[in-house]
Amino acid sequence: MRCHGISLRKPAIAFIVVHLASLLGTSPSLHAGHLTKETEEAFARYVRASEARMDQDLAGRGSFLEVDALPQSSREQAYAELKNGHVLIQQSQSNNLAGALSVPGGLVHDWTGIVFIPGVSMYQVISVLQDYDHASQYYGPQVLKSKLLAHSGNDFHVFLQLKQVHVVTVVLDTEYDVHYMLLDENHAVSRSYSTRVVEVERAGEPQEREMLVGDDHGFLWRLYSYWRFYQSKGGVYIECNAISLTRSVPTGLGWLVRPFIETVPKDSLVFTLQATRESVVGQMHGSSSKKLLSPESNE
Repeated sequence: MRCHGISLRKPAIAFIVVHLASLLGTSPSLHAGHLTKETEEAFARYVRASEARMDQDLAGRGSFLEVDALPQSSREQAYAELKNGHVLIQQSQSNNLAGALSVPGGLVHDWTGIVFIPGVSMYQVISVLQDYDHASQYYGPQVLKSKLLAHSGNDFHVFLQLKQVHVVTVVLDTEYDVHYMLLDENHAVSRSYSTRVVEVERAGEPQEREMLVGDDHGFLWRLYSYWRFYQSKGGVYIECNAISLTRSVPTGLGWLVRPFIETVPKDSLVFTLQATRESVVGQMHGSSSKKLLSPESNE
């Protein structure tokens, strides 16, 4: 492999990895990814505006999926690609070409992906998503551990230990509040809000410990996910809009940190949709199509 005329052999790659590890552990400029109140408020404003648009779309029921708003020729092409097994993904129009919107002290990442699963029902899809105790099996290796902490009706509180590897390895203990809502027999939605995101040091070792919330490397501070499920004659379309908050790229260290911060949100969404499809197909023959959403979810 060559880059700008310089041969990157294994010793050089090893040096970069070790150097990055040392920066993560000792560099004040990189470690000081403090989550400030100003950053939290900017993210909250972005989420409120996004949810207002979502609510308006659902109320009008004109375009349930993102592809439905496309011109007819583009819409037909998009549906054809989905039926051929492609995962369609795009960033929010309000974000820049890197897929992130700069806010004070951080970056907001906003990506939407869609996948089609043929020959299944909406309830089979939702049964896999709600099987939180086995999420680590469905979504490994990105999910190391998973557990359903609480459940009442259409509301779930879950724990996921996440792992992302992009030169540097990052492990996070996360918790989410998830709510499902049935719109009609062919349409359902869910919203997932992270309630706790903690970076883990030395994961899997006897010295494993959690860092202080909001006082870490800042690779992920918030992760909100908005799912839509559409039951068609041939299968189920799944759309996921993932909005996350990370630290901004530190001055002088962008060449090390930027690839992780800007690549992981998009790649993780693609992986999640692909893994959902594979898991649903794998469970399809052994799972029932019982309804998993309570009637009161129509309210």
